[in-house]
Amino acid sequence: MTYLFIIPLSFLLICVLLYNNLISKKNKVEEAYRSIDVMLKKRTDLIPQLVNTIKGYTKHESETLISLTKLRNNIVDRDPPSELRLKLESQMDQLLGKLQITVEAYPDLKASENFLLLQSSLNEVEEQLSASRRAYNAAVYAFNNTLEMFPSNIVAKFMGYSPKTMFTIKPSEADLPKVSF
Repeated sequence: MTYLFIIPLSFLLICVLLYNNLISKKNKVEEAYRSIDVMLKKRTDLIPQLVNTIKGYTKHESETLISLTKLRNNIVDRDPPSELRLKLESQMDQLLGKLQITVEAYPDLKASENFLLLQSSLNEVEEQLSASRRAYNAAVYAFNNTLEMFPSNIVAKFMGYSPKTMFTIKPSEADLPKVSF
């Protein structure tokens, strides 16, 4: 008679534990994504200051600056969905790389105290962004593993969860930028 009570109770307890574990991992993925979002916001807030500092030195290099400003405005003003936001931020990474190469041609700019401070701030944000992306990928990895492992995969299907996409870069973005003197 006690088996009739213990077996369903054990099953229910296991389901509750699996459910809570899935919720925890889902929330960790969301938290990690929001952390990336915070770093991206910091970076987009720094860009106008950096662009204004560089404009005075690089009047004929305006194409990169205009593209960077337009891209930043698209991200800030339109608040795109997650997938599009990551794509736009990837494009911004490329433009910032071009901007760093452009700056190399202006020794006076590289010596400017304002520029050095902004560049240092941008480098710090980029490092924090990289760490946030790693944390996001780790959270997605744990979540996706939980979705695929038995018996949590049964509960995950019942909850309608599907695997999350990891943050990746295009192979062309992984190449080192070419700098020539």
